[in-house]
Amino acid sequence: MSPETVASVLARADAAGSLPTLGGMARPDGVVIVSERFWALATTGGLLREGEMPVVRGFLGRAPLLRGLVKLASALSPLLRTDGAARAREQWLVGAAVIATFTLVLLPHVVASLGEVTLTAVLLGWMLRGRTLFLHGAEHRAISAAEQRHLSETWHGRARPSRFAARCGTNFAALVLPVAAVLDHLSPRSAADYAPPLVVLFALALTMELWRLIQHGGRWARPLLLPGLALQRLTTREPRLEETRVALIALASVVRRELEVAVDLRVVPATRRESAA
Repeated sequence: MSPETVASVLARADAAGSLPTLGGMARPDGVVIVSERFWALATTGGLLREGEMPVVRGFLGRAPLLRGLVKLASALSPLLRTDGAARAREQWLVGAAVIATFTLVLLPHVVASLGEVTLTAVLLGWMLRGRTLFLHGAEHRAISAAEQRHLSETWHGRARPSRFAARCGTNFAALVLPVAAVLDHLSPRSAADYAPPLVVLFALALTMELWRLIQHGGRWARPLLLPGLALQRLTTREPRLEETRVALIALASVVRRELEVAVDLRVVPATRRESAA
């Protein structure tokens, strides 16, 4: 999209009565912004790639615990699909990391601990390479601007919303670690062969349910976010205006399609009523 088109979409979004809940992830050279329907990747090199998020309906989307695991899998969709935001070798790395997470818990304790440290170091090095930390801050700033309706001001550099975000995956990671530790401590020793993989899955699912409560919990939930917000001082850096604009371009792509869908949903029922009359 041209800068003029992006600025126009952002102005429309500022004036919109409601916007979808947005999330995202930082890349070494770009930012991915997602809604429930759409995703977009904008890069510092000027690339814009767009796609649709998988739609989950029925039992899997409603059942407690299962819905959290499904949502986590859906969040990885822009990275894992062949036409998504990650290159093929990065997709292999993500897949290998997921498999390794469940494989390591089956190994002897010393070997598993060494493997977990190595895997964590590799993933951190991969995730934080390039301009990731700065673009992570840009992603948060763009989403905060949408929530505060300061998108146009942020695009022009006249507003600088916070680079810290309550719904960041860093906050989720800070929650899942103690939950997993408690569940591992409580798991029966007689089930050592199969308990560790189940503990990992149950910890993720349980933390997702806790995450849902926190998002709607008001003031009582804020202390639970403090460790993750503190970690964001390490996982984000103050972005430059041009990096914030990269995130805003991805956001504009998603919002533009969301606004078009909203218009269609309002127009179609009216058309049907006229036809019926």
